[in-house]
Amino acid sequence: MNRTAAAIKIEQDVLAHNYHPLSVVVERAEGSWITDVDGKRYLDCLAGYSALNFGHGHPALLAAARAQLERATLTSRAFHNDRLGPFAAKLADLCGMHLVLPMNTGAEAVETGIKVARRWAYQVKGVPADDAEIVVAAGNFHGRTTTVVSFSTDQQARTGFGPFTPGFTVVPYDDLDALDAAVGERTAAVLVEPIQGEAGVVVPSDGYLAGIRRICDDRRALFVADEIQSGLGRVGATFACELAGVRPDIYLLGKALGGGVVPVSAVVSSRDVLGLIRPGEHGSTFGGNPLAAAVGSAVVDLLATGKYQAAARRIGDVLHRGLRDLIGHGVTAVRGVGAWAGVDIDPAIGSGRQICDALAERGVLVKDTHGSTIRFAPPLVTTDDEIRWALDRLREVLAVRQSTV
Repeated sequence: MNRTAAAIKIEQDVLAHNYHPLSVVVERAEGSWITDVDGKRYLDCLAGYSALNFGHGHPALLAAARAQLERATLTSRAFHNDRLGPFAAKLADLCGMHLVLPMNTGAEAVETGIKVARRWAYQVKGVPADDAEIVVAAGNFHGRTTTVVSFSTDQQARTGFGPFTPGFTVVPYDDLDALDAAVGERTAAVLVEPIQGEAGVVVPSDGYLAGIRRICDDRRALFVADEIQSGLGRVGATFACELAGVRPDIYLLGKALGGGVVPVSAVVSSRDVLGLIRPGEHGSTFGGNPLAAAVGSAVVDLLATGKYQAAARRIGDVLHRGLRDLIGHGVTAVRGVGAWAGVDIDPAIGSGRQICDALAERGVLVKDTHGSTIRFAPPLVTTDDEIRWALDRLREVLAVRQSTV
C-alpha cells in the first residue's frame, strides 16, 4: 500500500464522511502546484474554491503570519488589539464602505448578514417584530448551517435537517420579474451571489444586478451581495458587483480574505446599517483576532495593487478561449468570468466526477458539481502556459472518453 492509499484509509476510518474528496493526499503546496505524499505534482485549478486566490504560500502572506505569530495570535474581543483597527480601515476603504464586522468563515458572514439585515428592517424600515423577510435566489449556495440550508434549493443539503428557519422567500435566479413581485413592505433584504459558484459558475444576464439595485432602492430593502467566492480578485475586478457597475448595501466576504493561511470573513457595510449592532448582540471569540487581522491586512494590500485583478483577466482570456474550443468535443457549455469557469460535460461520455478523477491522474485538480459540471478556479499566480497545459490535459481526457463511447 502506497502512502496515498494508507492516508486515505486512516481518514475513512476516523473522519465523518461529509466530503467525497478526490484520491489525492496533499503534503506540500507552493504557488499553483500541489505535491502529494508520494511525490506526484498537480496543478491546482480549484484554489480552495477561491480561498487561495493568491496561490499556496504567498510570500507576503506568510511573512505577515510569521511576524504576527511571534507577537500575539488571539486576544478575543474582550480587549482591543493593534492589528484589527488598521485591517478594518483598509477593508472598509477597499469596499467603499464605513464599517467592518469581522468573523471567521463564510457561513458565519452570511449568518451575520442575515441578522444585520433583520435588525435594519425592524429599527429603520419599521417592519413589525419577527415579520422580516429576506428574498433569496434558487440555486444559491451560502453555506450549510441550519439557517442557510433553510432557504437552499439543494435537497441533499436540506433532507433530514429540519425543522427549518422561517423568514425567507425563494425566487428564480436571474429573474427580475419574479424578484420584483417578491420584494414588499416586509422585505429586509435581497441576498444573492452576483455569480452562483456552487451552482456551476452561473453568470446572470446583463442588467440583473442593476435591476436588483433598482428594486431594492424603490422598495427600501437592502441589497446583500455574497461575494465570498466571486470577490477579492477572482473575476478580474475586486468584486463581481463592480463588473455590473453596482454597489450593494452589504458585502459578505470570506475565503480569499484569509489568503489561504487562516479563516477570515467579514460583513462590510455603511454606518447606517452596521452601526445598528450593539455590544452583546453578536460576536465571535476568534473573529478579528490579531493573526487573522494581520493576514487580512496583507491580503487587502495585495488587492490594492490591482495586480491580481489584472492577472484574473489575463488567465480568463486564455482559459475561456481554450474551453470554448472544446464545445462539441465532450463539452456542451462553458460559463464564467475572469479566472473562473463552469464546464458542462456531455453526460454521454461521463460524469463530472469521472472527468475530475481522470484529470487528477494526469496532474490537474478540479472539482465537480451537480453531476455533470466541473469548475476551474486556478490561483491568480498561475501562468498562461500552465493554463494551456491544463487545457491540453482536459482535451486528452475528453478524447479518451469519447473514443470509448
